[in-house]
Amino acid sequence: MHSVGERETILVVDDTPENLAFMSGLLKDFYRVKVANNGEKALTIVQSENPPDLVLLDIMMPGLDGYEVCRRMKSNRQTAQIPIIFLTAKSEIEDERKGLELGAADYITKPVSPPILLARVKTQLTLKASADFLRDKNAFLEQEVARRTQEIQAIQDVTIQVMASLAETRDNETGNHIRRTQNYVKALAEHLKDHPRFRHFLSDSIIQQLYKSAPLHDIGKVGIPDHILLKPGRLTPEEFEMMKTHTTLGRDAIIQAEKSLGMTVDFLQLAKEIAYSHQEKWDGSGYPEGLSGDEIPISARLMALADVYDALISRRVYKEPMSHEEAVAILQAGRGSHFDPDIVDAFLDIQAEFQAIAQRFVDP
Repeated sequence: MHSVGERETILVVDDTPENLAFMSGLLKDFYRVKVANNGEKALTIVQSENPPDLVLLDIMMPGLDGYEVCRRMKSNRQTAQIPIIFLTAKSEIEDERKGLELGAADYITKPVSPPILLARVKTQLTLKASADFLRDKNAFLEQEVARRTQEIQAIQDVTIQVMASLAETRDNETGNHIRRTQNYVKALAEHLKDHPRFRHFLSDSIIQQLYKSAPLHDIGKVGIPDHILLKPGRLTPEEFEMMKTHTTLGRDAIIQAEKSLGMTVDFLQLAKEIAYSHQEKWDGSGYPEGLSGDEIPISARLMALADVYDALISRRVYKEPMSHEEAVAILQAGRGSHFDPDIVDAFLDIQAEFQAIAQRFVDP
């Protein structure tokens, strides 16, 4: 956009010196005028750092004619938005149709009527100024939307990390357990995204949401009493029943957070599924609802395997860590009973990646 008082620039392209002189004299009191006596020079000017605001273009020129200059300008992103008015002695309807189809804004036949020419130039410059303003406005709005989206994503990420860290402070497990399991889940999802049973669900955006939501799988443990949560030995049946409520407590905490917001949040839907159903088993012997097979959300099935694998290979106050090989054997034994068979198979395919993740986020 031009600042107040700044004149627009018109490029006049014609191979006849008399026509260039006439047009310059007609326009110079209102606009800045540049001239070009051939198509090649015209293209050099329009592609410069200071392109014109409008081009008055003759058609019949040696070398590149006006049609070809117009075609090249409109095919170049840098110059496509510059309006072109053909000024030509070619007065046939077919000539005008061709010029407009190539992208010209207007078509004026010679001899030129000065008032009509000035009026049409003014009209095209006004239209261009409006179009430039809208493009600038749209670009600003796109930038602003991108900035706000980034802020919202950052807030979501921080919210999840804060909630997950809160659960950490109450548990024997470490922050590295959270990082390992979210990376296990992502690795499994990436491996399964083209699988016939999972590709309808595992889009790139869902996989990213799974990665962000996985840290909340045990958020409900904040509601379990310390004498149960931190007990170094085996839980009694009554204590285990209390421990099992962490799945419901976790889901309800996330639901309550959504109610406080007054809206449901997409990225928390997976968090609710994972928190509530990651202790379900493929054969229906899990909790809290005893779901089986495909009744269990895919997100929770992925989390179930990731969580068990990490529990097996990790040191706890009540047990020594198992080797990777021992953990693999237990997961294989749970194929079709504890775990979705296809998810176990995916784990076996990428078990080296699980080992690498465990090593990268090893506990102190």
